[in-house]
Amino acid sequence: MKKILFVVTSHEDLGNTGRKTGLWLSEFAEPYFTFKNRGIEITVASPKGGKVPIDTSSLEESHSNPFVKIFLEDDMDILENTVKLDKIDFHQYDVIFYPGGHGPMWDLAKDKQNGKLVSDFFNNGKIVGAVCHGTAALLKGINHRTGEPLIKGRNITGFSNSEEVAVGLQDVVPFLLESKIEEVGGVYFKTEDNFKPYVVIDGSIFTGQNPASGIPLAEKIIEELYSK
Repeated sequence: MKKILFVVTSHEDLGNTGRKTGLWLSEFAEPYFTFKNRGIEITVASPKGGKVPIDTSSLEESHSNPFVKIFLEDDMDILENTVKLDKIDFHQYDVIFYPGGHGPMWDLAKDKQNGKLVSDFFNNGKIVGAVCHGTAALLKGINHRTGEPLIKGRNITGFSNSEEVAVGLQDVVPFLLESKIEEVGGVYFKTEDNFKPYVVIDGSIFTGQNPASGIPLAEKIIEELYSK
């Protein structure tokens, strides 16, 4: 059986706004069911372990998104008691996958344990996947062959600057993801239309630009998993 590790944020404060953030639920639920329906075993981890903070705005999608609705009804318990990152043995998994929400911009982007974990997956030829702001979790990864950032010279996508402006959080987030990817040497790609599905693949690194990219990203990862 193939095994995938979902790594999600433990961060819940939306900067200094007094509002809450966390995991964007559709970015978890849509890939989750795409993988689960193929019989792939899923483990969920987070920097602090335990219960995952969920962006309350994403819960509103339960009225329009069947994946979110079913997840809330049947599978929410998997986000109640996540494994702490320092307890994870990367050897046990075929894929590491990062859903978004704005939370990863504050914790996973700078978490040393996460940086080590994603580096271990990448440097051992395992698949690394991330969608939307989840791509921020790749920033601390290191390519052990070169000693440089994992994404340096790699084709990458993630939530674009124009999308951040569209949601009005460009002055709230700690950095703009598109700009940060380019700053560390990644080769950033995006679709011309905000919020449209867009997936970029470079070797074992699979990234999706925005929430709409979760399912096509998961499908591409599954294709790669079962092509071996």
